[in-house]
Amino acid sequence: MKLKEIVSCIGAEILYGENLLETVEIEKAYAADLMSDVLAFAWPGTLLLTGLTNVQIVRTAQMMDIPAVIFVRGKRPQEEAVALAKNVGMPLLISSMSMYETCGLLYKAGLSPCIIPSREA
Repeated sequence: MKLKEIVSCIGAEILYGENLLETVEIEKAYAADLMSDVLAFAWPGTLLLTGLTNVQIVRTAQMMDIPAVIFVRGKRPQEEAVALAKNVGMPLLISSMSMYETCGLLYKAGLSPCIIPSREA
């Protein structure tokens, strides 16, 4: 799914990266506020949804080859995070909806979740 379709699906505000909407392809999504979970379970090419707004979000996404970040609940990232995203060419979007609502709409539109490996008892 192109990032442009995601913007349309959730009515996202484009904070940065409007010129990349046609080229960024997203296959999966992962939602988390714990960056340790992102490091453990997100896959390269995954769309990251989060309520955190600090620069560590962009740094973690960059380490994991995550092409774009959506900030949920209308939260706006810190200026340092926006500056880093611009520097590395990472689109940033804002959803006014909750994480649950945003994920639900993306799932309904056909975006797959990252599969978390099951733990054997």
